[in-house]
Amino acid sequence: MVTSPAGGRVLLRRLREAMAEPQSPQTRLDKIVRIIAANMVAEVCSVYLMRAGDWLELYATEGLNPSAVHNSRLKVGQGLVGDIAAHARPLNLSDAPEHPNFVYLPETGEEAFHSFLGVPVLRAARVIGVLAVQNQTRRHYTEEEVENLQTVAMVMAEMVAQGGLIDPSEWEEAATKRGSSMRFKGLRMAEGIAMGHAVLHEPRVEITQMIADDAGVERQRLTRGIDALRKSIDLMLADVDLAPHGEHREVLEAYRMFAHDAGWLTKLEDAIDSGLTAEAAVERVQLDLNARLSRSTDTYLRERIQDLDDLAHRLLRHLAGKADTAAHEGLPDDAIVIARSMGPAELLDYDRTKLKGVVLEEGSPTSHVAIVARALEIPLVGKVEGLIDRIDPDMRLIVDGEQGEIFLNPGPEIIRAYEEKNALRAQRQAAFAAIRDEPAVTRDGVEVKLNINAGLLVDLPHLVETGANGIGLFRTELQFMVGSAFPRLGDQTELYKAVMDAADGKPVVFRTLDIGGDKALPYLEIEPEENPALGWRAIRIALDRPALLRYQSRALLQAAGGRPLSIMFPMISDVSEFIAAKAVLEKEVGRLRQLNRPTPENLKVGTMLEVPSLAFQLPALLPMVDFVSVGSNDLMQFFFASDRGNPRLADRYDYLCPPVFALLRHISKSCDAANVPLTLCGEMAGRPLEAMALVGLGFRSLSMTPAAIGPVKVMIRSLDQSALARLLEQLTDRPDHTVRAELAAFAEANGVAV
Repeated sequence: MVTSPAGGRVLLRRLREAMAEPQSPQTRLDKIVRIIAANMVAEVCSVYLMRAGDWLELYATEGLNPSAVHNSRLKVGQGLVGDIAAHARPLNLSDAPEHPNFVYLPETGEEAFHSFLGVPVLRAARVIGVLAVQNQTRRHYTEEEVENLQTVAMVMAEMVAQGGLIDPSEWEEAATKRGSSMRFKGLRMAEGIAMGHAVLHEPRVEITQMIADDAGVERQRLTRGIDALRKSIDLMLADVDLAPHGEHREVLEAYRMFAHDAGWLTKLEDAIDSGLTAEAAVERVQLDLNARLSRSTDTYLRERIQDLDDLAHRLLRHLAGKADTAAHEGLPDDAIVIARSMGPAELLDYDRTKLKGVVLEEGSPTSHVAIVARALEIPLVGKVEGLIDRIDPDMRLIVDGEQGEIFLNPGPEIIRAYEEKNALRAQRQAAFAAIRDEPAVTRDGVEVKLNINAGLLVDLPHLVETGANGIGLFRTELQFMVGSAFPRLGDQTELYKAVMDAADGKPVVFRTLDIGGDKALPYLEIEPEENPALGWRAIRIALDRPALLRYQSRALLQAAGGRPLSIMFPMISDVSEFIAAKAVLEKEVGRLRQLNRPTPENLKVGTMLEVPSLAFQLPALLPMVDFVSVGSNDLMQFFFASDRGNPRLADRYDYLCPPVFALLRHISKSCDAANVPLTLCGEMAGRPLEAMALVGLGFRSLSMTPAAIGPVKVMIRSLDQSALARLLEQLTDRPDHTVRAELAAFAEANGVAV
């Protein structure tokens, strides 16, 4: 057997020469198996290729009966060859006939051979065949021999993929059959249904050249790629969103450890010395690591396979000079983006005319990427573990954001079912549209104002489409997050003016810049923090850099001209912060007066209530503010000390619980007593059951994603608020973890549409 790098180079060179010869694909394959058998001192070398219907057909052999070629077949899972194809892993046996999966095929004449080594032929992580060698003597092949055969199988996969032997559509047919209607369950993060084709957020690199012309050149390319990889990991570790401690940092620290691992680099260099290109070397070494780790009994090591795959993919992109994400590449018209995780700015990079859905392996319903997806009405399902490893680019799938389900390669029946579901959804939307201009009034006469959350110009048509009362929260930071530099004063003014023009007299509440935490600006340097969500963010940045707040206040005031203007400050933790922020705004109002320029006809200044400490300062705060807006996402995060971006905690706490009711009732009663308008603009407002509870707790203004306006309005118009308020009085003092079931039972018993 060939075990040295020099022998490997000789074999690869001979394979390359054979592949370059002008002959038919079958003749070329016949010659290749002879070359492999001779160079690996094997008495048998055989190639089985995948055919439609999950059949593996003998396509070429050296050493077995030639008449068996194209006549000998095995089902996936049948025999040793079928076992390799089913599990996509090598099989190394010193006495093959003794293996329980051994199947004797008389037409092949293989009864004389005992030793067996077979490896899968993989193309884009899919088994397209099996390459096997055999010997009469009983022996166990060495790990180096296994690696050599796997390297040859990689090269063979590229040759087979070039065509002439099998129509690649047969692999698609076989893969579709094996993966038909595969279902994954995740978390609902943004409602809606999307049917389309998969796009990997971080695309895999297709390796087009396996065999190197010059090992020295490939070593240099590898060195440059490794350097770029290490620098990119260092940049990620320095990211302001990454706390010095925690699971995400541990993953990146592991990346950095492997990126600097001398053993890994040596393996890559050895693979190049065997005759592979830098890209092929990365894939070859990663296949070997996968095989080793998957056999480990250590759960932690097996779980690291995904991390190492990610590291290898990053290195391949550096070698190929590919874009960091698919947003900068060509997208299909029905793109469904698949990612491990994604920030809101990355989502906004995508062409929204082509982006139909998003699936994340991580995430939570209250993460900012979920909020942006809901604002854009893009179906999003999160916490779908293990999906990326099952996805190939362009694979067809369905994203059900209402049930939190993903279907890969859906069959005709599933597609039909979802087409019908989409039709029913359209009927529901038509029903919502029919009451668009009707007020949201309960059966016992309580009116609730329903507003939309917005942050982009694309959101503004929803004001008319939904019949909303206004914009309860305009997130000004989105304009800052999508650019490469601070927006100029003119650009900010133009956006705010366009928003007020589109509102056409309906109220708009602008929240000043809320950055930091998980909303980083690439051009604003912020030092890493242990707890970014609790750190230097939002109003804390604005007060430490008052020029930033003055600049934005100036743009808002200029945009308003003489029209009414409502501004609120985020992340206020104590009354003194509100006083300081309002003073900055008033300086800009004074500046306008000095310049004899119009000031807002009616300037209202309010605050977000997101920090629990502010709820205990309401007697001091309320006389100073024109309105209060509860931001339930952050308020609940801080209330439960539960990181809303942590997938492990995503569904640990239920907002429909007695302590939350007690807090919200306290806020509602305090604002009502002081005659200060109160709104809730978090995600609670957009879910009918949660919105029902809020109405029962005294909230008379809610702000939500546009798509939620119709369902929430239908709920309100079917609700008896006084009966619900009496129930909530009874539930608030209970020790239960959640009272969701009780509220659902109330809705069902009283005909409330939730």
